[in-house]
Amino acid sequence: MPCTAMPKSFLTAAVAFILFATWTAQAGPLPGKIRAALRQAQIPGDHVGLVVQALDRNKVMASLNADTPFNPASVMKAVTTLAALDTLGPAHTFKTQVLIDGTLADGVLTGNLVIRGGGDPALTLEHFHTLLREIRARGIDKIDGDVILDNSLFAIAAEDPASFDDKPLKPYNAAPAALMVNYNVLPLRLAVARDGIAAYLEPPDLPLENRLDPDNESACGDWQDGLTASREGDRLRLSGRYPTACGDRVLWLNLMPPSATAAAVFRAGWAGLGGTLTGQIRLNETPASATPLLDFNSPALSEIVRGANKFSNNVIAKELLLDLGASRFGAPATWDKGQRAILEWLTVQDLAIPELVIDNGSGLSRAERISAASMARLLVWASKRPLYYEFAASLPALGLEGTQRHHLKDTPLAGRAWLKSGSLDGIHNLAGYVLDADGQRKAVVLFLRDISERQAETIQAATLHWAMDGKRHLRRSKRKVNSAGNIGIDLYTPPDGPSRLVKANSENNL
Repeated sequence: MPCTAMPKSFLTAAVAFILFATWTAQAGPLPGKIRAALRQAQIPGDHVGLVVQALDRNKVMASLNADTPFNPASVMKAVTTLAALDTLGPAHTFKTQVLIDGTLADGVLTGNLVIRGGGDPALTLEHFHTLLREIRARGIDKIDGDVILDNSLFAIAAEDPASFDDKPLKPYNAAPAALMVNYNVLPLRLAVARDGIAAYLEPPDLPLENRLDPDNESACGDWQDGLTASREGDRLRLSGRYPTACGDRVLWLNLMPPSATAAAVFRAGWAGLGGTLTGQIRLNETPASATPLLDFNSPALSEIVRGANKFSNNVIAKELLLDLGASRFGAPATWDKGQRAILEWLTVQDLAIPELVIDNGSGLSRAERISAASMARLLVWASKRPLYYEFAASLPALGLEGTQRHHLKDTPLAGRAWLKSGSLDGIHNLAGYVLDADGQRKAVVLFLRDISERQAETIQAATLHWAMDGKRHLRRSKRKVNSAGNIGIDLYTPPDGPSRLVKANSENNL
């Protein structure tokens, strides 16, 4: 018999039926609104991990593949920061020590100045310059010797910044270090000038080859997409087009190893304060003969975890994992110690997670794993602890800030959820807390793999809409039918179209 093509409508119905049967077999309680969204987006059931749980009643309200391990992407930061808050305490600070190995008289240090890193994840340019001013305030005008940078608190191998995705200059690929300055990234300042596009690196430690052309036609938009920055030997090369509509902008770049970045910032900052250095800046351990000059404390951990979670800063999370290892098992910190520190913390808290795989604690990994049920259990546990207020406040508010600032903005859902997102290729995850229309708190975990961003937006919007409705509906919204299929669901959609989920792993985290 001749082969006859099957009608498209029949295929769509068949696919929907198969997917519906798959979800039914794998789901626990699953609301009709979320089922409809899954059918609409035509997502296989095993690509979704979901738990919605009421915190006050400790009741699971929605569940699908709850015990299946997923790659959490940047949602892993919620695990790392929660462990850090509970282990070290919200008020904990990290100490950078300054010592002198020599004699100080009449403003001259005859000998070496030592800066010993204490694993501070938040030693920004501003804080580091404050540290330099504190050194000057101790009466040091001239260092007649070397500056020694001590990174010995961490015993980790040098990272290849291109190993994850072959984008070595991206800030999210920055490497941690015991003495890490400004998340190991430096600002490249761009401006529109009469003769083209001006570019200036601060500090100007690398020769800059600027081949940028002005673009007088394009809106600013995703301005970084039109230019290319590459490190070629000891030279930074810029090429491509820069929209003049952007005016002045800053491009943050992961250009050098952490010790080189710290040296560059010290050299420029010290000279800017009128200080003199006759010797070199080098990496070494603190000499036994060195004596303390000052201790410089970081901001409180409660403030640091906000930077990690609200802006999905990978290197802060990596640094915290290493700090946890040093705290529990002693210096020097290693990746293994950090991983074991979290596992032991979970065991002590009766939260052991058998399926948990920890790599670097940031989610910038293809190996890390956790299930939706385990993530929800952590969120519920945290909600009953004093640290809950600091932890929940570290998560970006939906539609308002950080990596959630564009997600469902200008809708009744905005400001009623605090969520850590996580995105890698084909992975789109959310985990955090929502406040429903009745004032009840719920934990929401939604893991999605091997799907498109548009599919993810559909499921995320439907899940959050349902979780926040409560008994009193926030409002009735129009029935939406998108181009993916014929089945509509109630979604909150901004006037200018569907929201764009910010990809935490690819965002300029600064």
